[in-house]
Amino acid sequence: MKNNKNMQITVIVHPNSKNPRIEKDMFHTLHVYVTAPPLEGKANKAVIDSLAKYFGTKKSNVFMLRGGKSKNKVFEVGSF
Repeated sequence: MKNNKNMQITVIVHPNSKNPRIEKDMFHTLHVYVTAPPLEGKANKAVIDSLAKYFGTKKSNVFMLRGGKSKNKVFEVGSF
C-alpha cells in the first residue's frame, strides 16, 4: 500500500521578481519569488510550478487552498 503524505504550507508570493527562488524565513514561511506578473493567475501558476520543483513532486500534486488573489497563500503539497 502506498503511503501518501500531504502537508499544508504557508506561502508569501513575490511576483515580478528578477531572480526566481524560494526562501524560508525564521517562522518557516516560504517566500516564493516568481518572474510572472500577478495577472490572470500567471503568478499563481508560476508558484505551483516552483513548489512542485522545490518539493520534487508533480504540479498536479500542488493545490492552492486559500489566497487566490492575495500575496499570502496556503497550499497543500502531496506525494513527495
